[in-house]
Amino acid sequence: MTKQLTVAVVGATGAVGSKMMEQLIKRKFPIGNIKFLASARSAGKPIEFNGQIYIIEEATPEAFEGVNVALFSAGGSVSAVLAPEAAKRGAVVIDNTSHFRMDPEVPLVVPEVNRGDLAKHKGIIANPNCSTIQMVAALEPIRAAFGLTKVLVSTYQAVSGAGISAIEELKAQSGHWDAGKNVEANILPSGSDKRHYPIARNVIPQIDKFTDNGFTYEEMKMINETKKIMHAPELSVAATCVRVPVVSGHSESVYIELEKETSVQEIFDVLRNAPGIVLEDDIATQTYPMPIYAEGEDATFVGRIRQDLDNKKGFHLWIVSDNLLKGAALNSIQIAEAMLEDNLL
Repeated sequence: MTKQLTVAVVGATGAVGSKMMEQLIKRKFPIGNIKFLASARSAGKPIEFNGQIYIIEEATPEAFEGVNVALFSAGGSVSAVLAPEAAKRGAVVIDNTSHFRMDPEVPLVVPEVNRGDLAKHKGIIANPNCSTIQMVAALEPIRAAFGLTKVLVSTYQAVSGAGISAIEELKAQSGHWDAGKNVEANILPSGSDKRHYPIARNVIPQIDKFTDNGFTYEEMKMINETKKIMHAPELSVAATCVRVPVVSGHSESVYIELEKETSVQEIFDVLRNAPGIVLEDDIATQTYPMPIYAEGEDATFVGRIRQDLDNKKGFHLWIVSDNLLKGAALNSIQIAEAMLEDNLL
């Protein structure tokens, strides 16, 4: 009989939190008891889960007493304070924010890539950045078969990655354009930065704020997280992250260089057998991944695979996935499932 667990969800009303709830139900995670935690402002409000009404509780350290798994998706500042408190009380924290990702004491995990790292946890496990997850999920089987020396990625990221308010702003801006009204921008590219630009009818080559080296924090997340997840500090990685007027589903154009010479067909064969990957690549029928079809799907889709014209070890790929599912909520639940299967809970 599967162990029944007490689960806490922190940030259930957000874009990722609501998807976490859906995944817990869809995947029949063994929940004996569940509680929903939020700020004092939201405490006392009702929330529906699996046909029942629950009352949101205030997220305090004491609220984690008796909790087996705590799913965090309420912002880095909340995780910084409460995740250690939850872990101190015996909960395994799966944190969807960036706060702990590069902490050397915290595993950063995509189960299809580095599941073994879960055994090293000390109470907190970090869920990687959405754009990183889908890329490493697609590249790991290729790396395992042929070696990997270089990754260059340009992303086409949906506005849902910036939260519900960004989705609403895209919809409002689209309506204002169509009605000939003034288009206001208050959120993108980064709510905390000085200037904001419309995303409707636009693409913005900035996600998050800029660092001192000219890359954005989002780009540095992809660079550093890829190396950590793949245990490859020497791997050459560069990223350009771009926001596009798509509601859900991140797309990525990825150029890789391998250690061994191989063929497109051999890469096809590897990806066809890779967990969580769906190969969609048939130019004769114009078959390739697109975010409109990836939305709501668990898989990471890969296509447009072709050998570089100048480098026999170079290949180009197109990778698409639902950023709120495999890029966030689904990966978090898969971490919890893997821990349960490996007797780590």
